[in-house]
Amino acid sequence: MNAPHPPPPPPPAAGRDRTTLWGVLGIILGLLCFGILGIVFGYLSIRDAKRFGRSQLLGWLAIAFGVINLIARAIFWARGPYYPYWHR
Repeated sequence: MNAPHPPPPPPPAAGRDRTTLWGVLGIILGLLCFGILGIVFGYLSIRDAKRFGRSQLLGWLAIAFGVINLIARAIFWARGPYYPYWHR
């Protein structure tokens, strides 16, 4: 009484898989200085990862780094000048 094996999963949708491109761009821009672009590219990476059945890790990292960048910039902006000890 052997159960038949299920059929293999269908192949990914046809098209250009840019999951890694969006994820890497989002991480780099999110770490450097463009938090908003990091979040946008992270979203694009997650969207393509779902479409092509790939890992969403790069997209989530890009979003996390973008949010951290925005929070850090808000803190620095609220504190005033970036380098207060240079102005003495």
